[in-house]
Order: sequence, then C-alpha cells, then structure tokens
Amino acid sequence: MQQITRENRILGALYGQMLGDALGMPSELWPRERVKKHFGWIDRFLDGPAENNAACYFSAAQFTDDTSMALALADALLEADGKVVPELIARNVIRWVDDFDAFNKNILGPSSKLALAEQKKGVAISQLENNGVTNGAAMRVSPLGCVLPSAPLEHFCEQVWLASSPTHKSDIAVAGAVVIAWAVSKAVEGARWEEIRLALPDIAKYAQTRKSTTFSASLAARIELALGVVAKSTGTEQASEQIYQLVGAGVSTIESVPAAIAMVELSGGCPNRCAVLCANLGGDTDTIGAMATAICGALQGIAAFNPEQLAELKRVNPLDMTRYSHAFSGFRQRAEEQS
Repeated sequence: MQQITRENRILGALYGQMLGDALGMPSELWPRERVKKHFGWIDRFLDGPAENNAACYFSAAQFTDDTSMALALADALLEADGKVVPELIARNVIRWVDDFDAFNKNILGPSSKLALAEQKKGVAISQLENNGVTNGAAMRVSPLGCVLPSAPLEHFCEQVWLASSPTHKSDIAVAGAVVIAWAVSKAVEGARWEEIRLALPDIAKYAQTRKSTTFSASLAARIELALGVVAKSTGTEQASEQIYQLVGAGVSTIESVPAAIAMVELSGGCPNRCAVLCANLGGDTDTIGAMATAICGALQGIAAFNPEQLAELKRVNPLDMTRYSHAFSGFRQRAEEQS
C-alpha cells in the first residue's frame, strides 16, 4: 500500500470539505422525510431545488457558505504566513458576504449574521459578545486543522478560539470547531480513525470546559452517543435514522458536530461514501457533509476520491487548491520544528 503524503492528506481535507458541502447542498435544511420524498437517493451532484430557500441559489457541484467561509479562513492563513489573525478572517468573510449579498439571502446562520453585521458597523472583534451555539465556526475550520499540529492541546484550542472569534466565542461552538479541526489535524499526521475516534470525547470535554459561557449539554457525551448509535445499528439506513432522531442533524453545534463524527464512523472513513450518506441524512446536510468529509479526506488522501466527481468539482469550482496544500504543509512543518 502506497504511503499517503501529508500534502495529499491536506488536499484531501480541503476537497473533502468541498465535496461534502456540494453534494449535501440540494437537501440542506430539509427534514429527512422530505429529502427522501423529493430526491429518493442523492448520489450525484444536483441543482438546488427552487423550493429550497437555502439551496435555490446554487447549481450542481457548487459549494455553499460553508466552503466559501473555509476558503476565507484559508486565504487569511496564507496571507498571515500560517498565523491566525481574526481580523483577516473577518475581512475575507465579510468580502464574500457582500459579494454574494448573503445578508439578504437565507444563507448565513443567526450567530454569524449578527456578529458580522456588528463588525460592518465598526465594532471590534474583541468587543463582540457572540455567544451563539450554532455551527458556523466548526463548518469552516478544516483549513486550520490542516495547518496546526494536534499538540499541545491548550495551544490548539486557543488558536481555534481565535479563528472562531469573528463569529462565535461560546464554549460549545468553539469546542465543536476544536473537535473537527483536531480530527483533521490528527488525520493529516497519519493517525488512524480508530485512534482519533477514541480520543474525541476527551478532546471535546477539555475544549468545552476551558471557559464555560453557556448551559449547553456535553459535547463529549453527545459524541459518545453518536458513536454508540452507529455501533449498535444493524445497517446504514437504521444508523442514519437513529442519528437524525436521537443525535440530531440541526444547525446547532451540539447536534451537527456529533452527527458529523457519526457519519465518518458509518462511512468507514471513505470520503465518497461519507458525502453521500450526509447528503441523504436530512437537516444541515451541507454542513455535516463538509465537516465529516473533510475528516475522511484527510484520513484517506486525495487519491481516494471518485475521479469523476473530483473532476466535476474542479470544473465547476476552478480553484487552485494545491497552493493551499503546499503552503499549509510548509506552515505545519515549521510549527512542528519550532515546538
């Protein structure tokens, strides 16, 4: 078996984010039963239906705000030579928001919309009281997981908090972002999913309890529940139904991040299978797909992707992702040498 290079894992994470987002776009924010009734089974790129007021702005294989904001973070990391500068991240996100007219469309989550509106009025990030519990920080964080070494954990959490701060500062939102970024980071380092999965509840607990700001349920307990649901299921359909009904697949961090971890487990870490399962889950399908498939992409590398789907993603979204993967690999190596 040919060894997967670190740069190929990073490229896999970035394209995994894009694949899960684009495949999950048509069904986003619809109930599971409506997804089944309307689509049957999603296993290819589709246009956003006109009657879906979140997906209607997008065509087949286009990515949504999840990946647009992830690229805003990625560009800020490039500009700052691998350092996390919240003001650069916010500037890039606001630029995308303005270009897409996202304030006037059903695109932005409530926490991001409020925080970004305040910054447009001139309020500094340090002055924001953005204690929202939605998943806007976790959905865009995969590029940071590509750059940051997974240890020391305290530094890792602090950097994720900084990257989250333009839109989210709550304990649960940042902890969710830590879980996704840390899973990506460990996968980029070559860790197996079994090792990552076992560690995630403790990572979540540490991140959530560093500074309590909400009365949220335990992210660690919800991740354990999600993984337990998959372990006890008798098949993919039953597992997906139980994840949707018991864990939840909504826009809150406490639902969508554990659901994403469950989908990595259910797919066996395969990015192609993961993206399809997430697209058919119901709920916040594009965001859960973006988070879960980014992890899978880092686990298996870019060579594991379906070549036809990858070619279509590149055709519709003509971006040079190798400039990120090459630079991020260099940033990461430098950080490891300095630690």
